[in-house]
Amino acid sequence: VQLVESGGGLVQPGGSLKLTCAASGFTFSNARMNWFRQAPGKVPEWVSGIGSDGRMIQYATSVKGRFTISRDNAKNMLYLQMNDLKPEDTGNYLCGPSAGTRGQGTQVIVSS
Repeated sequence: VQLVESGGGLVQPGGSLKLTCAASGFTFSNARMNWFRQAPGKVPEWVSGIGSDGRMIQYATSVKGRFTISRDNAKNMLYLQMNDLKPEDTGNYLCGPSAGTRGQGTQVIVSS
């Protein structure tokens, strides 16, 4: 299993970023996929999940209405569109089919 996240960076509060996760080594189209994040000094938290067919979408309360998860099964890609970013969204964002199977992550820093 290989999961490679990208798209992170430094953004001002209120800004937007789109994260990408490239998956390989497993049948992506059969897997429910998730985004997680880990803020400095904190335990990892689940952010959002999407069913294998693009349905059954769920969000953590803290990001609902601001983040949008999507996927492209033809390209084995998972996305997270993040709008209206807040300083508390700062962290390392990771993707994977479960909490125990994730990539290395991409850093998101929300700061003025």
